[in-house]
Amino acid sequence: MNRIVMLALFLLVAAAAGTYSFFCIRRLLKFYFPRMGRLRHWLSGLCAALLLLSCVNLWSLKAVVTLHILAFFFVFDLLAFFVRRLRRRFGDTARPAYRCLRILYRSGALALLCAALLLGYGLYNMKQVIRTEYEIFTQKPIGNYRIVLITDTHYDTIQDTALLKEKAEEISGLCPDAVILGGDIVDEGTAKEAMQEVFRVLGGIKSTYGTWYVYGNHDLQPYSREKQYTAEEFEAAARAGGVRILCDSAAELGGEMILAGRDDAAWGGNSGRAAAEEILSGADRGKYIIMADHQPAGLEENAAAGVDLMLSGHTHAGQIWPAGTLLELLGNYNYGLYEHGDSRLIVSSGFTGWGYPLRTQAHCEYVLITIRGTGAGNGAQAGM
Repeated sequence: MNRIVMLALFLLVAAAAGTYSFFCIRRLLKFYFPRMGRLRHWLSGLCAALLLLSCVNLWSLKAVVTLHILAFFFVFDLLAFFVRRLRRRFGDTARPAYRCLRILYRSGALALLCAALLLGYGLYNMKQVIRTEYEIFTQKPIGNYRIVLITDTHYDTIQDTALLKEKAEEISGLCPDAVILGGDIVDEGTAKEAMQEVFRVLGGIKSTYGTWYVYGNHDLQPYSREKQYTAEEFEAAARAGGVRILCDSAAELGGEMILAGRDDAAWGGNSGRAAAEEILSGADRGKYIIMADHQPAGLEENAAAGVDLMLSGHTHAGQIWPAGTLLELLGNYNYGLYEHGDSRLIVSSGFTGWGYPLRTQAHCEYVLITIRGTGAGNGAQAGM
């Protein structure tokens, strides 16, 4: 069913984009080549068809750029509709300004300029990684802890190597108690050597209880026909970098906390992964329990199992506006802090984007979470 819906959505977008691009191109040709005649219609159709063929993959950079340009043309078409109405109301007094706006509108200059500015911002924004901080209070008698969440680095495809190393050193300087890698550290475009390098860099971050990792939906390159490494090589690289993998398993940190990790939830189901209750069977629920899960799915299940804090990524906070806004409107966990009873969920926008080097919604980040308990405890940051 999901594939049918996706196919129907693709055909709908393609039909709308193709029809609208035809009229936009025809208008531009009329403005720049007013004597072209009927050839304008044929050339507009050909250009629109070629444009669509180059954007068959909706996740490609070409498609994203094209859709942004068409979106701005549509916005200015709506504005032009209202400007025409205003012109009728003000009459001849608005004629000079109207002529100037009409030239800018029909030439496509305003739409292209706005698209270029937004896409330029998207390129710049992708290379700016900020630190986002949360402070979580608990009634459990534990000390104070600092946890760093890094998710969705998509290393060697989008993110800059120097920037990753710079941020790794910065995080070490924060003296965290634990570092959690929330999945999609690499993806289908990552070479084996780069995969090994990212684990060396992130595993080298200094922390009290080390660096822990949960699988994302891209890490093992399931969408690639020619994988660059095997699952065994991936796990070996993680171990060599000092990174410990949590896959439907849990570990105790400092005698006061339990860190659990779930296998990634596949599209349309749970991919046979263990239930939260099963992962935490035998765990002391009096300790503070953190559940790392790449996709923000199963908050209610985790809360019922006694999880205090769930950490996720995957959404990129939408990455391209208005994707994140639509996810929020549809009731999905997209970005930020959410609560369900006594359990909380933090969804990170990720260390970088996916697919193309553009981010026009939200920002790139790593997350610093300070957990404050009611007791002095044994935490490395107790009394902080």
